[in-house]
Amino acid sequence: MTEQFPGAVLDILDVAGDRPVFEHGGREVSGAELLRMVRCVTNGLRRHGIGPGDGLALLLGVSPEAFAAIIAAHVVGARVVGVPPGLTSRQQSHVLRDIDVLVTDGPERPEGPPRDTRLVLALDDLLAAADDGIRPRVSARPGDVARLLHTSGSTGLPKACAQTYAALTAGWALRPDARPPAIRELARRLDRFLVFGTLASQVMMEYGLLALASGGTLVTADPPAFPDALVRHRATASVITVARLTKLVASQRESPVDLGCLRALMVSGSPLEPGRLREAAEVLGPVVFHGYGQTETGMISMAVPEEPPGSLGVPPVELEIRDTSGQPVPRGADGEVFVRTPAQSSGYWQEPALTAEVFTDGWVRTRDLGRLDASGRLWLTGRVRDVVIINAQVHYAGPVERLLARHPAVAEAYVVAVPDDRTGEAVHAFVVPAAGHVPDLGELRALVTADLGEACAPNRLTLIGEVPLTPAGKPDKRRLAAGT
Repeated sequence: MTEQFPGAVLDILDVAGDRPVFEHGGREVSGAELLRMVRCVTNGLRRHGIGPGDGLALLLGVSPEAFAAIIAAHVVGARVVGVPPGLTSRQQSHVLRDIDVLVTDGPERPEGPPRDTRLVLALDDLLAAADDGIRPRVSARPGDVARLLHTSGSTGLPKACAQTYAALTAGWALRPDARPPAIRELARRLDRFLVFGTLASQVMMEYGLLALASGGTLVTADPPAFPDALVRHRATASVITVARLTKLVASQRESPVDLGCLRALMVSGSPLEPGRLREAAEVLGPVVFHGYGQTETGMISMAVPEEPPGSLGVPPVELEIRDTSGQPVPRGADGEVFVRTPAQSSGYWQEPALTAEVFTDGWVRTRDLGRLDASGRLWLTGRVRDVVIINAQVHYAGPVERLLARHPAVAEAYVVAVPDDRTGEAVHAFVVPAAGHVPDLGELRALVTADLGEACAPNRLTLIGEVPLTPAGKPDKRRLAAGT
């Protein structure tokens, strides 16, 4: 019987021994040292009675110690929640509901209920627990929820995708024999994988595990300024947003630096326009891997550098393109993308109605539009969801529109996504002013920032007399966007 996640991670660290697996703040951490940290934190958590099914939140930076805490939390079988940066107090309180224990590496105590009785543990204290030198016993149970991965919700509060230990164990990163061709090719390029931002990021953690499983080293960058961080840390690979890739290409054109070590840039979270991809290949070489996936599914498909620009490669998962009645369409026809992946979530935590809408008969409804060509390659053509993808994060338009409409100077508000070189996409607000008022962009931005975070605040404002309508009498956002 296969040992549950993170048993394979413990084996990787044990085999690594004295080989450096982490570089952080000018120091090298070997596999043996990182495994020792995992043992200490595991023993510390168990000393506090934390075990399978307990809700455990991690408010941590990016460091070997933080990585060890994540692995230890899974060793004891907890339901792990990473607290991403940039949440408002209201959103953070929502993310931390049903949490029994909080582990932090700083003095911060996040927002919680008025009578917050959860246990707060300092990571330094857990690392000081006794090291018995014995490989930790993995307590994880296959059907238990291993982690909650938060993504934007249509109500303005994050929704949590629940991924079980069985799903984590089935993932490709730690199973070399099961990796699809694109992942095998990527794995060969992860000698020095640049880690930044937050380990609560699903993409950052998955590629980090793939790098370790492939004999690579995780190298932390703070701040993650490109191209300087790539050069300074001799990085062979990194995750990059479309906006950051655009800036890197422009920087290399204007003032090139030596990126001879670079072998892979993994773009995910936002569509990459074919012209941008061709320009990146011309300036940077064959290093861009264009991934497609969702928090609900993990990776769905990945285009290696040799793929035709715009293609997402041949999906290595079960995938169907369906019409509006839910029936599969022939190759070449557009429809909605439905998938089944090895590590997909089991549903949304405590949201049965939303789960039933998206998770159907073992399939996940992506709410993306696309087609499969004659060769089986996937091409995305649009979205069913009314969303804006900002810095590779999905944000629903509805909560922004409802907030804007509450402002006394606004009678009606409509939000569309527009291209943005800095963030990939940005919020453009079209507003019908209330009688006798002239809405101010600064005031509207402050209103949205306070409730939903700065990323959702509109970058542009257009005042309109009335919204154009579709033949069905609904707001025609395509016509609004076409006028931007």
